[in-house]
Amino acid sequence: MAPIGKESGSDSRFFTTQKKGEMHELRLELHSSDRNTKVDAVKKVIASMTVGKDVSMLFTDVLNCVQTGNIELKKLVYLYLINYAKSQPELTLLAVNTFVKDANDPNPLIRALAVRTMGCIRVDRITEYLCEPLSRALRDEDPYVRKTAAVCVAKLYDIAPALVQERGFLEVLHDLISDSNPSVVANGVAALSEIAETSGRDVMKISASVLQKLLAALNECTEWGQVFILDSLAKYAPADSREAEGIIERVTPRLQHANSAVVMSAVKVILSYMESMGSNADAIRNLTRKLAPPLVTLLNSEPEIQYVALRNINLIVQKRPNILENEIKVFFCKYNDPIYVKMEKLEIIIKLVSEKNIDQVLLELKEYATEVDVDFVRKSVSAIGRCAVKLERAAERCIGVLLELIQTKVNYVVQESVIVIKDIFRRYPNRYESIIATLCDNLDTLDEPLAKASMIWIIGEYAERIDNADELLDTFLESFEEEDPAVQLQLLTATVKCFLKNPEDTQDMVQRVLDMATEESDNPDLRDRGFVYWRLLSTDPEAAKMVVLGDKPVIEDDTFRLEPALLNILIGQIATLSSIYHKPPEAFVVRMHGRAADDEEIAEEDEDEYEDENDVGEGGAVDLLDMGGLAVNDAPPTGTGGSEYAPQARMVKVCPADKSGGVDIYAGFRQVNGSIQMELEFQNVTCQVPLSSLAIQLNKNAFGLSPASQQILCTPAVGEGQTGRKSVELVVTPSMLSQIPAGSPASPQVQVAIKNMSTSNVFYFAANFTFEALFAADGALDRSAFIDAWKSIDDRKELYGTVADLPAASVDIDQVQSKFKANNVFFIARRPVPNAEGQEVVYFSMRTVTGMDFLAELTFKQGVNACKVCLKTESAAYGVLAKLALENLLRA
Repeated sequence: MAPIGKESGSDSRFFTTQKKGEMHELRLELHSSDRNTKVDAVKKVIASMTVGKDVSMLFTDVLNCVQTGNIELKKLVYLYLINYAKSQPELTLLAVNTFVKDANDPNPLIRALAVRTMGCIRVDRITEYLCEPLSRALRDEDPYVRKTAAVCVAKLYDIAPALVQERGFLEVLHDLISDSNPSVVANGVAALSEIAETSGRDVMKISASVLQKLLAALNECTEWGQVFILDSLAKYAPADSREAEGIIERVTPRLQHANSAVVMSAVKVILSYMESMGSNADAIRNLTRKLAPPLVTLLNSEPEIQYVALRNINLIVQKRPNILENEIKVFFCKYNDPIYVKMEKLEIIIKLVSEKNIDQVLLELKEYATEVDVDFVRKSVSAIGRCAVKLERAAERCIGVLLELIQTKVNYVVQESVIVIKDIFRRYPNRYESIIATLCDNLDTLDEPLAKASMIWIIGEYAERIDNADELLDTFLESFEEEDPAVQLQLLTATVKCFLKNPEDTQDMVQRVLDMATEESDNPDLRDRGFVYWRLLSTDPEAAKMVVLGDKPVIEDDTFRLEPALLNILIGQIATLSSIYHKPPEAFVVRMHGRAADDEEIAEEDEDEYEDENDVGEGGAVDLLDMGGLAVNDAPPTGTGGSEYAPQARMVKVCPADKSGGVDIYAGFRQVNGSIQMELEFQNVTCQVPLSSLAIQLNKNAFGLSPASQQILCTPAVGEGQTGRKSVELVVTPSMLSQIPAGSPASPQVQVAIKNMSTSNVFYFAANFTFEALFAADGALDRSAFIDAWKSIDDRKELYGTVADLPAASVDIDQVQSKFKANNVFFIARRPVPNAEGQEVVYFSMRTVTGMDFLAELTFKQGVNACKVCLKTESAAYGVLAKLALENLLRA
């Protein structure tokens, strides 16, 4: 074998650590007249960029290399431009002439490269120069250029949708669907699909003629092109069952494709069209037989593909269980399956189990229960119980297997068995109670909360059939105070049940439990339930019997637990992330573009509805909050806010010296005269170059914050052993607002990058934003508006908390008002709590500079250094942060 020389060496050598002064050397190499040296220099720049080094200072030097006929060098330069164009938009314009020139190059590869690069550079000012080259590329004689241009239209639509429509690019994409080259057709379909998702409009518009062209291209294009076409066909609604059958006939051969993505997309099309075939039972039966083999074949792939296939099959068997009803053995677990595959197979086994195959399933599950993986064993035991709940005729056999497993005396097997047997009792009451004695023999092995709670429920529910029920409960009561809340709640209920069934022997025990629940417990749920039982037993024992011992509805089989409407949505999303998460796309993806106008209309409608709902007619000023008879139109008393309560930044060390070039960095946030400030403290520990000039940049965050100026000048410079402090003004910029996943709270984290301009070191850190710094000075509401706002917010959107160990000043309501006012938290009213001596309730309002309103109710009790906080807001994602802000102010 010939020795490997420099020219044929691996490009991994460019990723080796460079010596000091590398930027200067790279600059010299980039200006070299030797082509190989120049190519190697650009590769070194790309390697540095790939590993996260900032090489933006070489922008103009790299840009000069673009004037070359070498396609390898041109590709590297274009890659660099794509990465840094956003931070250097003015300099990027210098390359426009090269892009336009390359778009007319005789070489189709260079023409396509120029158009692709212009589309990837997401700078508004580039788009005006892109239109002409893109228009020519879409009609280029070479199919490679046309298919590249099709994708570029989708990228352009993401930046400037109006421009795409104005220049007629959508119509050209529709023409490309009729192209003679199948790859061009596939990319045209992919671009239109992407635009449809971005805009929320149907721009695909599949007609009968377009449908035939798509089906014709399906046989000839690449595998990923087939996926795009199949996904588009899945969204098409056939005119009748005959058309649906015709399309399915053309799609069915794709079920034998080697690429699993093509197979799943074909399955999605067929499942979607089966709905349109109505009552044609024979055709549906034939399709059902054809769908099983490809799905089974997917389970012979790598574990990761198996898992994705299993998640999709999970949905398919819920929609049409008869497809795989005879293939249950395929889902039996292999010894070398990863745990995530085994768990998913168990779910599908439970869905496919029937009276025909229950015996072999039970044998298999019993075998799994002897495995070494504890989680898998638990899931297997649970699966036996779920089979019993699902199949009434097989319940006795399932219980027999569970009893055999209990006899093994394996701790976690016994505990999981007790949990599932409780569910079997709830599904089939008064049928299998003969096994209770066996369960009672294994009380000593129970140490997990759920298992204990299940056993206690069984003892309480069947106390009249257990001779020593009171003694068994008494063994649990010895550790009542240390038990998990779920166990405490079950103990309380079971003891009351036992008392109602056998009052003579259990009176002392029930008294003891009620005392512990109501007087010694801090758990509000336990305390409330204890008081309810106490009052029921003391006032009307017969009513207590009806409530506590009344018949309970039997539990249902939850094997097919997805709602039909949601299941239909997910079937339409097979082979996407939705089918893995089992959630619709909008639950975890937020679209950014094409919605602004709709959002404004919705906002206006909501505002009109809000005004209509909150119109107060004559005499309609209801004192909803019972504010001590204060008139609605009284102005709130002015606070006495003073300078002693001026907001202070809570400084926290966010970046240690070993990660920031020898400088410890502390950060905090506060508001000063209506301006949001980020306070930064630099402690120069070992950096020999004094800190004089820095640049700061913030990542997108939940508050839309960005620096008003990116430059930080330290005057005087912070030398080694010295400390300097700077304030950075922050402004709210809509484009910097990060999207918050639906149902999740906003993150307080603000990610920051600071560059030391003297040493070119860049260091990154994250600081938690102080939410009270976002409160606006115009957040005060009059009482009428406060009452209307409080009433309009659903009680389910309330957040509660208790702040304990407060300083004396924070339980003095007058001082709290002053402190809050200095932080733009405005007093509304205060009143004593009826029938609660020494308690007062105070109401406050806050509004952020972004327009979010928060309403707060604080409860104080004389002589107690604590405060209860209740907060209501429509901005649910930010509610936790607002409540935390109030708690921090109280503790300050």
